[in-house]
Amino acid sequence: MKNRTAKDKPLFTPGPLTTSMTVKEAMLRDLGSRDSEFIGALREVREKLLEVGGVSQEAGYESILMQGSGTFSVESVICSAMPPEGKLLAIVNGAYGDRIVKIAQAHGIETLVQKVGENKLPSVAAVEEALTADGEIKMVVAVHCETTSGIINPIEEIGQVVARHGRRYFVDSMSAFGAVPLDLAGANIDFLVSSANKCIEGVPGFGFCICRRDALLETRGWSRTLSLDLLAQWEGLEQTGQFRFTPPTHAILAFRQALQELEDEGGVEGRRDRYRENYRTLVSGMRGLGFEEYVDPDLQGYIITSFHYPQDANFEFQRFYDLLNEAGFVIYPGKVSDADCFRIGNIGRVDRSDVEQLLEAIKASLASMGVAQTGTVGAGK
Repeated sequence: MKNRTAKDKPLFTPGPLTTSMTVKEAMLRDLGSRDSEFIGALREVREKLLEVGGVSQEAGYESILMQGSGTFSVESVICSAMPPEGKLLAIVNGAYGDRIVKIAQAHGIETLVQKVGENKLPSVAAVEEALTADGEIKMVVAVHCETTSGIINPIEEIGQVVARHGRRYFVDSMSAFGAVPLDLAGANIDFLVSSANKCIEGVPGFGFCICRRDALLETRGWSRTLSLDLLAQWEGLEQTGQFRFTPPTHAILAFRQALQELEDEGGVEGRRDRYRENYRTLVSGMRGLGFEEYVDPDLQGYIITSFHYPQDANFEFQRFYDLLNEAGFVIYPGKVSDADCFRIGNIGRVDRSDVEQLLEAIKASLASMGVAQTGTVGAGK
């Protein structure tokens, strides 16, 4: 399992992530963007992405790679797949849902927002009510795993409602695709977006969209930008096998290797099992040290977890972060708006033994700060 360089600190973050040495080594090549070998690698990546999603071209689905961070791909769908007239319904319970709203508003798209607390699930019934009341809503968008808190939203249930009303459905599965099983067809998802540097354990450089071909084809003439035109990007890939503009060649070669390693691990289910074990080990140990999760365990996913700051005057997050960094571990600050929290991710090329070492470092850091601890690492296992 361990095949990263000794100097690399394990990244307990939502991405970029710790990657395998073999994924890194895959980038040690220079291929031209028009090179036949690169075009073949690109075709292979697109086919494997459909397999990971449990769909196929024969079933009417396409995969499209888009340069930039995952947010670029989110914006690509919003600015390309929303018709010139009509409203977008955004379901928001975190910062990444808020970002979707900002993107839509930047493009002049009329946007309705259903917003709930960052540790609460959105209301499926409220989606039903909105679609029943307003025929001008053309698309519904929701985040699968809201990385702000780690909560997993009811994507499948929302999809059933959207399909009954005949609207388009867009899911931001940035931090879930590849490790959280999802039936795209059963959830009636028209557009799903994720990124190379998340659960598939590639490196940053591009995102991707898996979409229904019929939903994609109806968007002709709708794109509000040139470079983020999703349909034009797909047509270029289909007609020439090439990107319209310079592709991130090294990142794509790394991603091809990462996809192979996902398959070798047992696919989505195998990766889920490792990440879930990481999560269980983390939460058990953190509870033993006196930490409490921000999200109710019944709603919490195993991708990333937000923890409340200890109720101790000696705790200061930046000092805590620095001590962990000095010990060789990287965590993430909090992003929720109504509580003092920090986040620890369970994804990337890390396993249970890495989490156990992190927990020991957390225990030592708390002791160094003089923060009271209520238990021991491993309590509750």
